[in-house]
Amino acid sequence: MLNRLQQKWKVNGWRFILILATFAIGGSLCGYTGRRLMPLLGIDNPVGWLLVYLLLITLLWPLSVMLVSIPLGQFSFFTQYLSSLGKKMGLTTKHNNTIPVENTLVKIAIFASGTGTNAKKIIEQTTNRPASPGTPRIEVSLIVTNKAGAGVLEIAKANNIPGLVIEKDIFYRGNAYVEELQAAGIDFIVLAGFLWKVPATLIKAFPNRIVNIHPALLPAYGGKGMYGHFVHEAVLANGETESGITIHWVDEQYDHGSTIFQARCPVLPGDTADSLAARIHKLEHEHYPAVITRVIGELAAGKINGN
Repeated sequence: MLNRLQQKWKVNGWRFILILATFAIGGSLCGYTGRRLMPLLGIDNPVGWLLVYLLLITLLWPLSVMLVSIPLGQFSFFTQYLSSLGKKMGLTTKHNNTIPVENTLVKIAIFASGTGTNAKKIIEQTTNRPASPGTPRIEVSLIVTNKAGAGVLEIAKANNIPGLVIEKDIFYRGNAYVEELQAAGIDFIVLAGFLWKVPATLIKAFPNRIVNIHPALLPAYGGKGMYGHFVHEAVLANGETESGITIHWVDEQYDHGSTIFQARCPVLPGDTADSLAARIHKLEHEHYPAVITRVIGELAAGKINGN
């Protein structure tokens, strides 16, 4: 039950503990404050006292948890939580039913390890482009890389996008940078030539919100060590007549998540790894930004379960 709740809230283990602590301390503060205030009201009738007390703590509870959430660093979570609770109780307007999808801004983070040619195309074709009807606005809000000298950081700088260089120990044995991504307001993650395996902590924090592109027709030529020229050399060594790209959801295994889209190209006589790579890159640049836009549009419209 607690695991399902943690996944629903999309938080890591430490933050989950802080949220539960906020609920507990806020509830205790609410009850204590209610009991101290009741004598001041001078109500003698037991039934009347109980009704007023229940009304009082109902009003005090959100104030109490919001107050406790500040020192525990969970104010943003409880702001969203109470807003969602108010919508379910009919106390606030359900904006998702009234605001057009095209007025929604979806912030994405691009993870890349190299020069960032795919990242550049995604930025060009999404950020600052006006949304079409039924499609949300998309903004590349963060570039994440595991290499301090990666060319993708120059692309980030040229487009005034913050860059984040991550460390392996924190990524795999720490918080997987979930707090940093949440602090940046990231809604969706795009892997574009990112060579590290994505840890379970990050996948649980962004369920059905991480996509990857692979330079082959999965499930063939995928898995650990199969990236870049290693893929193309394997395709040529096996005498394949075609190759292509696969855009897929990310799970806890290399190149394993369900397929979203594939595009194919021929393997020509005399092809080298470089010439085949050039043909594959053309497919990547042509299709990846468009598929990302489509998937995010479906997600924003509620057609994809992101909880």
